[in-house]
Formats: sequence, structure tokens, C-alpha cells
Amino acid sequence: MAYFKDMEKALKDHLDNVPDRPGVYLMKDQKGRILYVGKAQSLKKRVSSYFKASGIKDIKTAALAGKIAWVDTIITGSEKEALILEANLIKKHSPHYNVILKDGKRYPFLRIDREQDYPSIEVVRRVKKDKALYFGPFVHSHAVGQTLKIIHRTFPLRKCKNRQPPVRSRPCLNFQMGRCLAPCCNEVSPAKYREMIDEVVLLLNGKASSLLDKIKARMNEAAQNEDFEQAAILRDRAWAVEKTLERQVVVATDGADRDVIAFASLPGAFAITLMHIRGGSLVGSLDWGFEEVPLRPGEAIAAFIRQYYEKDQFVPGQILVSEQVENTHILEEWLGDIAARRVHILCPLRGEKAQIVQRALENAGQAAGRVLSAEESVQKLLERLAARLRLKNPPRRIECLDISHTGGGQTVGGLIVFADAEPKKGDFRSYFLNNVPAGDDYGAMKAVLARRFSKIKEDALPDLLLLDGGRGQLSVACAVIDELGLANRLSVAAIAKKDERKKEQADKIYLPGQLNPVVFGREGDLLLFLSRIRDETHRFAVSVHRKRRSKKSRASVLDDIPGIGPKRKAALLKHFGSVKRILEAGDEQIAKVEGMSLNLAGALKQSLEMRGAAKQGG
Repeated sequence: MAYFKDMEKALKDHLDNVPDRPGVYLMKDQKGRILYVGKAQSLKKRVSSYFKASGIKDIKTAALAGKIAWVDTIITGSEKEALILEANLIKKHSPHYNVILKDGKRYPFLRIDREQDYPSIEVVRRVKKDKALYFGPFVHSHAVGQTLKIIHRTFPLRKCKNRQPPVRSRPCLNFQMGRCLAPCCNEVSPAKYREMIDEVVLLLNGKASSLLDKIKARMNEAAQNEDFEQAAILRDRAWAVEKTLERQVVVATDGADRDVIAFASLPGAFAITLMHIRGGSLVGSLDWGFEEVPLRPGEAIAAFIRQYYEKDQFVPGQILVSEQVENTHILEEWLGDIAARRVHILCPLRGEKAQIVQRALENAGQAAGRVLSAEESVQKLLERLAARLRLKNPPRRIECLDISHTGGGQTVGGLIVFADAEPKKGDFRSYFLNNVPAGDDYGAMKAVLARRFSKIKEDALPDLLLLDGGRGQLSVACAVIDELGLANRLSVAAIAKKDERKKEQADKIYLPGQLNPVVFGREGDLLLFLSRIRDETHRFAVSVHRKRRSKKSRASVLDDIPGIGPKRKAALLKHFGSVKRILEAGDEQIAKVEGMSLNLAGALKQSLEMRGAAKQGG
């Protein structure tokens, strides 16, 4: 008790000395783990608010405050610097109470480089700060495919990937099909091609109605001039644009580009919805679901904005939010630096924009409900699994081990982690077992388990250790666990593949002290879940083993010679073809290779001769 009183006094004294300056604060628990990272214009005011009853506005924030044992602060020169530092610290530490975007997926964009005489359309996943035009993001890859299909059927643009059209003596099949003007071998004026690109840009900007009027006017002009072939081409183009218009969902009459971000919460979960509006039309909607964290809606939206738009995402000129964001001007300035233009964050209360935000709010509410249902479903699954395997608690953290080797050699142990029924890839581990006899799977498993659990804290133990194997592997694991003094603290099971020769219908789960495998009856989904974990472990172990085997096959005697790094090694082997030919060459010849010198050539020859490289023959 005296210790905790001393800690409380030390924290109080520390809070009294927190400076009244912008910066970042890191809240920690009694074990020193970072609970939350935040930024503030005034560190003193913000940090103190967590420890004053009048400063805590909701139960969630009070729950966080009750776990804080210490607060570290870092002073910055400005709020903008604090914003950037906060984002970096969140990425580094992944605090439990911060909003963390786990979806690292980059959504596709369409890119047109108008600096080229004959630009093509390419699919990219990064928006660079160049002079090209970018359209997107497209939420689904099939949406990109459909858009490209419409464009290529409607406009005869070149399809080749080169920056400039390749020089050809005769055009490709696309020209014969009327889907390319073939600037590679035909005289196509850049002006005519640019006119077609301008029409594509209108279509991608959501201004299909303006494009349709333009095409119809040209079609009527061609018909009046009795150029019926051109009029037919323009008729088909107008029909394709009309079909595009039918598929567009117009949500704003001003035709502007904007993103809409909405926050909705339920007891135990919350969700954020992001809607992309381009040219006034809704082109996509994304949802992110989270377990409940002690953040106010405005804080959650601000955290989302910081993490989402730093990933080379397209930043529109206007972002609508469902809740007022604190220090909006700092976020706008930061977004403006990314977009290289003014960006406005607005929280509309009435009118058309408020209606758009309301639609996003409804989507967010449904997404939060799905998160809650999924969490409840996972909890029930883990509770049923605990009952079936006679575990003390639901196995929220499951670790699974598999051994992989080639003919007994280059043995690798793969250990993966499932947390709350989902793979936690950041915790996957691989073990290289050079001292284990070839083909000794039991010895390999014993070595991995000893390395994994010999020095481990009580709160770091998994709820279930799953082994890829049968009763033999289970016996070895139990012996190791017993030697480490973890017999009563670590639950273990083994999963064996079905024996098709015996016409077995399913995999088998073995438990310590039980001869026959577990009978799942009507709860076959539990066995499928464990099989999924085993299959992921096997995939991981095999992939690690293949990488190691590939690396070893590329190994060379040059790898261990001082002064010869990867670049020089590659240059030498490219020039001479083998180590044997390097030995046969003179120092002057070796010195001519890029990155080499006479002194280094002499040292290389001497090292190779000492290592007996001549006998290896390369």
C-alpha cells in the first residue's frame, strides 16, 4: 500500500510540473505499458483534465483515467509538430485505447499522365505529387475493371503500358477491333488524341451529362455532313455514357469532390464510415469497426483523419464530418500540406451537406451493429471451445506450432498467434533449428517450446497451445511444459490430420491424459476453426522454410569476404559468371568491375585462395 501511495504522490507532483505548452502525452499503467497517446495545445490543461472529476465528461474516459499510473510528456515547437509526433508514436506503440486503422490496404486509382503526347490509363495504388491526373479511390477492384471496360470500349485509347507508344511496323489486334487509334504506327495528331483524353477526364470526373451533350452535338454535326460512319461511332459512345449516368448515384447537386466521415457508437463497439463523393456522385463507401475505446466522437474522427490520409490517399478539397473536430485549423493545415492546396473540414448542421452526413451516420450505425454482433459471435465460439476442450477460460489467445524441413534438413519452427479468433501477424515467430539432428521432429518441437516458454511472464502465456501433430507431439510438449514448471498454467492440445486410408472424415484433436480424440458432435464448427489455425501455421512455417532454402541456394563464398557487399558481389558474378573465373582473372581485370579497385581486387584474390575457392570451382 505504501508503494502505491508513493506512486500517487509522485504522479501528483509530476502533474504539477507539466508545462503549459504544446506537445504529446503518453499515459501508462502500473506495469509501464502505454495505454493512450494524445496531443494537446496545452499539455498542462489537457493532462490535468483526466484527473479532475469536472474534466471527465463520460464513463469511458473515466475508465481510462482509473488505469493511469504515470504520464510522460514530450514538448514540441507547435501543435502541428505534436500532430505528426502523435501519429508516429501511435504507429510505434499501438496503444490499446487509441483508434488504430488495421486496414493497411491501398485502394486503386486511375492515373492519366497528360504530359505525354499519347497518354494511356494505368491503375496505381499510390498518389504521387506529379503532374498526372488521379481518379479514385475505387473501393472495389471490380469497380476499376468495369470503369476501364467502359472507357476502352467507348474511347479508342492505346492499351500498351509503355510511357510512349512502341514503334511498330503494323498495328496490334486492338486497332483491328476499332479499340485503338494505333499511334504506334499511324499518323495520329496529339491534338486529336488529347480531345479524346479530355472526354475521358470529363467522364471520370463525374461530369457524364456534360460529356453526353458534347458527344450528341458532334454526332448531329457528323450526320448533317453525311459522315454517317463517324456519326455511328459517336452514337455508340453516347449510348455508353448514358449507361454510365444510369449507374451513378447523385448525392450532391454542386458536383464537388468531397469525403464524408461519420462516427456511430453502441455499448461495446463503435464504427467510422467514410463515403467518397466525386463530381457530386457517390462512388464508394468504407466502414471500420472498433471495440469500444474511451474517445469522444470528435477525437475518434480526428484520429481517423490523421491515420487515413497519411497513407498516400487522395485528399479532396472538402471533408464533411458528423462531429466537430478539436483544433480543426491544425488538421486543415496538415491536410493542405499533403494535398498541396486548401482543404476544409466542415460539420454541417442543415441543408444538402447535412443530409449527406446523415446518410453516412446511418451506415456507421449499421457497421457498429455488425461489429457488436461479430464480437458476441466470437465470444460464444470461444466459450464453447473452452467447454469442449475443458479449458479454464475462453482461449482468447491461441498459439500454434508447426515444424517444416526438407528431407530432415534446414529445419524451421513456425509459431503463429490467433487473438480473438483472428490471426495476429505481428506476433508470428519463426525459429531456425541448426543444432537439431536431421529429421528429429520431436527434438525440433522440444527446442522451439524451450525457447518460447523458458523465460516468459505469467500474463504473457497463451490460453491454449495447439500443436500440429498427434499423440507423440503432445507427449513431447507436455514433458517440456512440465520441465519448465508450467504444467498447471498452460493448456495444450494437438491436432492431427484425418487418415484418408482409414476413411476418417475429419481431423482429430488430442488432449493430455485422454487416449481417444475429442468428439465434437454437432459442434463441428469448433473443429473447423482449429483446423483453420493449423493450416495457417503450416502455411507460415512452409513460407519461412522456403525463403531460408532460397537464400541458402543463392549463398556464395563471396558473402563472407570483407569489402564485398551485395552490390559488388552481383557486379562480379555478372561480369565473370563464376568464382572460378574471378580467380583466373588478373587484378587489373577485376579492378575494372564497377565498385572495385586494384587494392580490393588483390585482397579479394588473396581471400579466395585462402578459402580454397579454386577447389569449389565457383
